[in-house]
Amino acid sequence: MNNAAADLKPLTTDMTSWRRDIHRHPELGFDVIRTSDKVAALLEEFGVEVHRGIGQTGVVGVLRRGSGNRAIGLRADMDALPIQEANDFDHKSTVENVFHGCGHDGHTSMLLGAAKILAESDTFDGTVYFIFQPSEEDGLGALSMIDDGLFERFPMDAVYGMHNMPGIPAGHFAVRKGTIMTSEDVFEITVHGRGGHASMPERTVDPIIVGAEIIQALQTIVSRSLSSREWGVVSITEVFTDGARNIIPSTFTIKGDCRALTSDVQHTIERRMREIVSGICAAHGAEADVLYQNDFVPTVNSPTETDAAIRAAQTVAGEVGVDPDCPTCGASEDFARMLQQKPGCYILIGNGDTGPCSASLHNPHYDLNDEILGVGCQYWVTLVEQQLPSAR
Repeated sequence: MNNAAADLKPLTTDMTSWRRDIHRHPELGFDVIRTSDKVAALLEEFGVEVHRGIGQTGVVGVLRRGSGNRAIGLRADMDALPIQEANDFDHKSTVENVFHGCGHDGHTSMLLGAAKILAESDTFDGTVYFIFQPSEEDGLGALSMIDDGLFERFPMDAVYGMHNMPGIPAGHFAVRKGTIMTSEDVFEITVHGRGGHASMPERTVDPIIVGAEIIQALQTIVSRSLSSREWGVVSITEVFTDGARNIIPSTFTIKGDCRALTSDVQHTIERRMREIVSGICAAHGAEADVLYQNDFVPTVNSPTETDAAIRAAQTVAGEVGVDPDCPTCGASEDFARMLQQKPGCYILIGNGDTGPCSASLHNPHYDLNDEILGVGCQYWVTLVEQQLPSAR
């Protein structure tokens, strides 16, 4: 363990208090007003230079030491989820249908802890940018900060992110070079037919029949349009019509979700979807509108920065506590937008594989494991000290 993080017990108490306070007062999307105010106030208390309103409600803290010209960014997310919490502990959410079901309250607290340690030390040489991002769950916050000049205003050589993961032993780490998380696209297909009386289908263009063929054909995208070396998922998640018991509808709407490991596969899925919908509708004399939205791009770790993350994680958790070539995670992450702009690495920290802290992310019973706050904080501090070594 590095000297700066040697005695974390008092700070862990503080991080737990910050985390539980944020958990009690969750906020969605860009409306993280109270949370960003708390982050900014604590950073200022630590003596960190604070910049607010980056990408609407993002916060960036700046800490410089020595004369080194290298700089790295450390990013945490601040927003919660629109889910009713099912837990019954003292720090449960006080906001109806909003709670921190993904652990962003813990991510924010870990990075605040690291900022406090580093602000009180001279164990690095260079500049650290502490990036606190809004609206990760919507896939909008990273681009908003980038478009607001994040990397021009705060020039950094690399950027790093971290997320907790239930199912991994508490305090262990998992990471991989290359793609670690998938893209996510959403689509909405509205088939326009010609409705009518259910007893006279010959006088209609039944959009249900057309939609059913489209649903079946969409499943051929992965099996017949992608090679065996590629990976993709196309899932239909909602269907609805404007029909009734004795009414053949005029419209049939299909909604769904697509995942991929590469941008090329993303583009193939969208192209084939549009071709399939157009062809089937033409065969039946129907028309369709296709809304296809790229919400998340694949999260791709760069090799050098992943090696740096592995080294820091092994320093904190030992070799046995780090999986340096973990399986790709099928979820998606807004931090991927930052990795399109800068080299960097996104690492997973275990939230626990047994007991209450093993509940899945986005589950009403989820809660971040306070025992990992110190480990996550140590990882950040160690990463800074190793990547921006002091000349002393």
